[in-house]
Amino acid sequence: MNITLKIWRQKNAKSKGRFETYKLNNVATDMSFLEMLDYLNETLITQGQEPVAFEHDCREGICGSCGIYINGRPHGNERRTTTCELRMTQFEDGCTITVEPWRAAAFPVIKDLVVDRSAFDKIIAAGGYISTNAGAAQDANAIPVSKHNADLAFDTASCIGCGACVAACKNASAMLFVAAKIAHLAQFPQGRIEAAERAKKMIAKMDELGFGGCTNTRACEAECPKGISISTIAKLNREFISAKIKD
Repeated sequence: MNITLKIWRQKNAKSKGRFETYKLNNVATDMSFLEMLDYLNETLITQGQEPVAFEHDCREGICGSCGIYINGRPHGNERRTTTCELRMTQFEDGCTITVEPWRAAAFPVIKDLVVDRSAFDKIIAAGGYISTNAGAAQDANAIPVSKHNADLAFDTASCIGCGACVAACKNASAMLFVAAKIAHLAQFPQGRIEAAERAKKMIAKMDELGFGGCTNTRACEAECPKGISISTIAKLNREFISAKIKD
């Protein structure tokens, strides 16, 4: 198949970016989207041009580093799919594909399609962990956890921190990401000890880093590659309000 790519090119964080158009021929339909970008870069290098910078690691839909805006949607048009899992079979021969980085003040562009998502790491460092001494590892089923709580913890733990929720939100809110991390830890007895402080610290850090507020448009839920529900945001709000009332 032959395609036209309109790709955002930006030399560095201080440079003014622009879209560049590339014609790419003989793209195999069984390629992943990232393999197609590899093919584009091989072609550009052969022509003596600078390759397009994009981020990737596992290419298995696990690490979340491959986040790219494709045709106006985070990770592309396929639901519950990361960019690295997206296949070129989803595109038609002769189509034009617009590729750009996440758009959020808290995710500044480093180069081309690569953005700095370290803001998420800072939110986790603020409280997304269990620091209490829980002792040695417990035997299986030694601490009873209801199936509902176990299922919710498993679902929210699937968040890969890709930032699609932020990119999709008109306010660039990180509420779904923060809610997933808080809801995950809050389901277990070990996590309940610091639940109140965790909610306050992580939300405070989120606000400090410039993420917007949540207005319940549900765009984050629709674009999350792991299908995390906005019901986790309700859980986050309950934890936060409860902590403030106790204060």
